[in-house]
Amino acid sequence: MLSIKSFLILLQESFRDLLPIVLVILFFQLAIIQTIPEGWLATSIGLTIVGVGLAVFLLGLEVAIFPVGESLASDFAKKGSTFWILVFAFLIGFGTTIAEPALYVIAQKAAAISSGRIDANVLRGVVAFSVGFAIVLGAWRIIKGHPIQYYIIAGYILVVATTAFAPHEIVGLAYDLGGVTTSTVTVPLVAALGIGLASTIKGRNPVLDGFGLIAFASLTPMIFVQVYGIVVYELIDVSTAVVPVIAMPEEKAVFDHSLYGLFMGLIGVVKDVVPILGIIAFFQYAVLKKPIENLKNVMIGFGLVIIGLYAFIVGLEMGLFSLGETMAYQLTRGDNHFIIYAFGFAIGFATTMAEPSLTAIAKKAKEISDGKINDFALRIFVAFGVAFGIALGSFRIVDGGQIVYYIIAGYLAVIVLTVIAPKYIIGIAYDSGGVTTSTITVPLVAALGLGLATNIEGRDPLVDGFGLIAFASLFPMITVMLYGVISDKLGLKGEHEKEEEHIFELRQALEDANDMGLATVNIDGLGHRHSTALSFSAVYIIIPKEKREQALKVAHKAGASGVTVTKAHGMGLDNEDNFYNRLEQETTDVKLMFLMPTKMVDHVIREAMTELDIVGEGHGIIYAYPLSHLKGISVKREHL
Repeated sequence: MLSIKSFLILLQESFRDLLPIVLVILFFQLAIIQTIPEGWLATSIGLTIVGVGLAVFLLGLEVAIFPVGESLASDFAKKGSTFWILVFAFLIGFGTTIAEPALYVIAQKAAAISSGRIDANVLRGVVAFSVGFAIVLGAWRIIKGHPIQYYIIAGYILVVATTAFAPHEIVGLAYDLGGVTTSTVTVPLVAALGIGLASTIKGRNPVLDGFGLIAFASLTPMIFVQVYGIVVYELIDVSTAVVPVIAMPEEKAVFDHSLYGLFMGLIGVVKDVVPILGIIAFFQYAVLKKPIENLKNVMIGFGLVIIGLYAFIVGLEMGLFSLGETMAYQLTRGDNHFIIYAFGFAIGFATTMAEPSLTAIAKKAKEISDGKINDFALRIFVAFGVAFGIALGSFRIVDGGQIVYYIIAGYLAVIVLTVIAPKYIIGIAYDSGGVTTSTITVPLVAALGLGLATNIEGRDPLVDGFGLIAFASLFPMITVMLYGVISDKLGLKGEHEKEEEHIFELRQALEDANDMGLATVNIDGLGHRHSTALSFSAVYIIIPKEKREQALKVAHKAGASGVTVTKAHGMGLDNEDNFYNRLEQETTDVKLMFLMPTKMVDHVIREAMTELDIVGEGHGIIYAYPLSHLKGISVKREHL
């Protein structure tokens, strides 16, 4: 909802999420490295910009991307055109991935240290195509209603199979690219597509079937990139010498803070978002042939997404990137490996908690699960998974172990948990691995991995430097499924389940009172007769017929739920010569009887006296008396 109140709530949450990052940086900078960071003022300003940008970005998601994505998916499903759904899915996957900044960074780094074997543009094309294929496959699964675990397990088997044949130089890179393909804008739009399809297609459940598209987008690049690596290393004959890349602080790119630089940066973000707008507009107007609902709000929302995302990036450049690169280098120069693992764990946890894509997905998971999934708890478990994964990945680089053994062990754990975890959490768990590595996490994690592999003797940056992102993508799947198992063991329930449980308890309590000789009533919504100790009274209103409708409205507004209407005729007996003849005249009054809980009587009488002008001058009579052994009426649940 587009409002100042919504923005302020998101702003408060954004700064709450950034606090762990600030604490981690301060602790390691002051307590471990024991130096005051240079440019601390710029860092503080940058973090402030990050917080504001994140809030603006999330507001734009709620106003534009989620509603548009779900509306498109719903319209496609109603149109019944599977072909156009799949074409839309492919273009969204390909178009958003090819422009992903994190993918560009990793591809350029891989090309630089592979001695010409890997072409950055070709690599990006392979990854973008694999993501487009993944979204198509995921949408097809939702349409057909197939369980997601069969697809994911089959995908893991293919990953392991291709790993067996892929050159070891490409394995870590392929695993990492599986984690960087889901961008800050792509994730919410793809999630909205899946949830929209599952909400519209008959027989699908948004919680069970709506999630999973992001998991596909994280899995298929591992397969496609490893196949690309097999082709490259088999067909291209170049020197296998690796050009070392040393993560020295002096090599940091200088961010242009001039007005021209800021403007060009904003244009770059616009270029990343425009393809998405173009795809949406084409399918909305050319294929579905209907206008976008609330177009003004949607355009404002996309504008907020662009402004928020760019402010977010600018703030990161000013506040975190340079500081993170320097710290990664300084930590790798020391001899205490435990500090490296602790830094990896802390920075993984802190950056994940601030990840905008994860925040958006967690909110959506809470919404469609009726509150059964707590968004903050979900983010905590995801962040812990990322933190553990980065710490373990750092240990792997220091120890010199083969990444494939760690990854296969992790996949086996995922498969086992898939069998025992509750079904509603599986798709969300798979998606969680894909939303944890984007705008914030990738640069810091990549810098740490390459810094370790560069500065530890006997390590190869191409072979050992990549892989941390893969660890950061794998372990959240495990921790989120553990969250589902723990939630089930604790008996956590959604709001609807709590309401049903409350109704059941109320029904049981009333049934237990059936033999106590109390009033017997029907409770609206339950459909059963029950006994209750609640006291009831009858309220009578005798008024002229022309006031009947007014009296009924007054009583209903005051809380009465039913009425019995009988004819009446009132007259005074004083000074009447022959009142017997008057008894045969046509009735001029009505008598209204209301049966209600005694606690409501005073309020009903006060309202009737005021509204009907019953003041003892012949305009009507109202009275009440208590009842016993009342049988056969219905009452509202809240009255009990």
